[in-house]
Amino acid sequence: MLEKLSFVATLALPLWNIPLMLHIERRKSSKDLSLPWVIGVWMSVLLMLPTALNSPDRIFRIYALINAALFTGVVVQALRYR
Repeated sequence: MLEKLSFVATLALPLWNIPLMLHIERRKSSKDLSLPWVIGVWMSVLLMLPTALNSPDRIFRIYALINAALFTGVVVQALRYR
């Protein structure tokens, strides 16, 4: 049961990046986001990715891939509208 709950959270948590990307798109601005924060979080996500991909934990691997992809979208949007 705990593994199923973790899997649902693995899918749900990175999906919160989608409303953020849409918010930036609608406003045509990312001025309400700190670029150092966005870049710092993105770099952290990317630096963790190799370890996550080598992990035997399937849920961690899936989370890391989805989070890296969707947070890259946030970075692109933030830079695009800055």
